[in-house]
Amino acid sequence: MADIVFKTAKELQTDLGQRLRRLRLARNIDQRTVAGKAGISEKALRNLESGNGSTVETLLRTLKALGYTQGIEMLAPEPTIDPLALLHRAKPPQRVRRTRKQKVGL
Repeated sequence: MADIVFKTAKELQTDLGQRLRRLRLARNIDQRTVAGKAGISEKALRNLESGNGSTVETLLRTLKALGYTQGIEMLAPEPTIDPLALLHRAKPPQRVRRTRKQKVGL
């Protein structure tokens, strides 16, 4: 997983396509069925699985058709608040009040 940082976008796209293909095969579903469920063409699915370029919509439709909507959550998880990070964060600057000057008697 650490080597993912060093991969090019094309390599990542190919890896993602291979993973989707393995997921489809593990569920014993053919390309025609997945494409039909997803509302995409078989060619679009082949392009996605081979890493030859695709759209985000095709990816999302494919994940839904495979019943793997948690994959969407994994792609872009909601950020959470880390209580320990809040402790180490500097306090925001506070407004400084000017002191009132005493009136000097005439």
